[in-house]
Amino acid sequence: MLKQVTSAFAAGGALAKHIAGFNARDAQLQMAQAVADVIEHPGSLVVEAGTGTGKTYAYLVPALLSGKKVVLSTGTKNLQEQLYFRDLPKVVKALASPLQLALLKGRSNYLCLFRLEQHYNHVPVQDEQLIQDLSLIKKWSAETQSGDIGELTYIAEDSKALPYVTSTTDNCLGKDCPVYEDCHLLKARKKAQAADLVVVNHHLFFADLALKDTGFGELLPQMDVIIFDEAHQLPDIASDYFGENVSSRLLLDLCRDIDIACKSELRDHPQLAKTADKVAQLVKDWRLQFATDPARGNWREAYQQAAMQTALNRVSEAIDMLYLVMKSSLGRSDLIDNAFERLALCKARLLKLMDMQQSGVSLWYETTRLHVNLHLTPLSIADKFSTIVAENERSWIFTSATLSVNNGFTHYTMQMGLTRAKTLFLQSPFNYSEQAMLCVPRYMSEPHEQGMARQLLQIAVRLVEANNGRCFFLFTSHRMLQLVAKQLPDLVRQPVLVQGSTGKRLLLEQFVTLDNAVLLGTGSFWEGVDVRGDALSCVIIDKLPFASPDEPLLQARSEDCALRGEDPFAKVQLPQAVITLKQGVGRLIRDVTDRGVMVICDNRLVTKPYGEVFLTSLPPMRRTRSLDEAVNFLQQIKQDNEVDQSK
Repeated sequence: MLKQVTSAFAAGGALAKHIAGFNARDAQLQMAQAVADVIEHPGSLVVEAGTGTGKTYAYLVPALLSGKKVVLSTGTKNLQEQLYFRDLPKVVKALASPLQLALLKGRSNYLCLFRLEQHYNHVPVQDEQLIQDLSLIKKWSAETQSGDIGELTYIAEDSKALPYVTSTTDNCLGKDCPVYEDCHLLKARKKAQAADLVVVNHHLFFADLALKDTGFGELLPQMDVIIFDEAHQLPDIASDYFGENVSSRLLLDLCRDIDIACKSELRDHPQLAKTADKVAQLVKDWRLQFATDPARGNWREAYQQAAMQTALNRVSEAIDMLYLVMKSSLGRSDLIDNAFERLALCKARLLKLMDMQQSGVSLWYETTRLHVNLHLTPLSIADKFSTIVAENERSWIFTSATLSVNNGFTHYTMQMGLTRAKTLFLQSPFNYSEQAMLCVPRYMSEPHEQGMARQLLQIAVRLVEANNGRCFFLFTSHRMLQLVAKQLPDLVRQPVLVQGSTGKRLLLEQFVTLDNAVLLGTGSFWEGVDVRGDALSCVIIDKLPFASPDEPLLQARSEDCALRGEDPFAKVQLPQAVITLKQGVGRLIRDVTDRGVMVICDNRLVTKPYGEVFLTSLPPMRRTRSLDEAVNFLQQIKQDNEVDQSK
């Protein structure tokens, strides 16, 4: 296979012949050969492939040529669709591959026909938007072939209607469902099981792996090769799915389904409906024990409050009563039988999350405006994941542009339990010293000081005006984003786009179309965003992206690290921040012709000893402390572009 792979990437090879603009790159070929080797000789490979390496083709070609069963897992649903609809077809055509391909998402991405019919006539009449969205979904349900919710582009991504028309592992009736044979999820899974190569996302991979759901419970054993793109996300995602959680939303959904069953099938059992209503009311009362605004916190600490214990004990006792009442109705209704199983699961999870004596786990909560979610998360996944990797003779490939810290892979391989994995570090082919400038402005306030927002605004105004927009402003917190978002539109002539004002995809389309906008974002905008060319030539980052010290999972991992006699900052906080910063910096230069300025408004990058770890991990851009130099560089880029356009 190695010869076939090398030939495909050659100057006159299959890729060059069939893919417009393809140019062979040494680093890309090196990665493809390493992937081919680990596919032929099963084991684990960890690859950091710098931006521009062409890592997607580097793993697709050997995967398709191998003839083996392959799972490709990506970081997000957007990247999953990009891989399946854009990149894969090109390579399949170039190689004339006969392999069967499939795209598989999590169950919440597929329309549940049963739940649509169940809830269509039982909706809160006062919510006009909900009724309108349900009507649109009902009409679409008669037209769709796939049932993929992603087709509903005319409905908001966070529409209240979606939980009513999609299923969860808890409320799915499985083979007892009256429309089982028409189930969109079932059809997608059958296609995936028959395919040679399946494209999934990390959340689906670990959800089904952890829950032994009917997807990967059957699919994974057939697979010979597992490839993770954007593999830097795996430690956190795997931690979530190897843990436990219970939410007020889940309990309220359960009570609502019981109420529907009582109205439609068990009209002679009013006690059941009353007992479910009691649980629902006590669950809502429990939510009132938390602060009104959405927050995260340490569940062990919150549970110490007497009022919190009383409220949750009442919920637990009411669930016990509901459990006993439901027992008497088993066998009379499929809905009730399913709800009973869900209730038993919630009951067991809640008991586990009320046990404060457990070690090796973080117990934490997160709230939304209406709901609370309790989490039990293991502090380390290394042992569990290494066991999974070792179970069968398979090939495991982990790749991303940001896996190393200080040019080493120890942090990542220890996190994942990949102590025997081969590693490969491939630098970006871009000429960063010519294409990009890194500016750390002098005289900045410390990040926590009050004058910081004012200084950020001053810097942003200069850069936005000099660059005529075409700028990303990335924040480490929603609070600072909102502070700047309130004032910046009044200070610049260019359009200001703010995360949350509309969907991510639409916001990026607006940014590119306008050609002179500044986009303010946090979280998801730090990675997986690919804006090439003149549309983006300046990225501002407000400060080094250290996680909040009171973030419960980080807090627990730091405490565990200290107990082992190690430095929590060096072992936990710093590596995580370095990888996040690398992701943010990676938004600037996306192509060989891109040029731009990266501005990081945090003196600690040059004044603290750990700053060198960040700098060593970043691409080799030319550096300056002078904002004037950064502005001059942007103006020079602008002039050069104008000259090029006039030719």
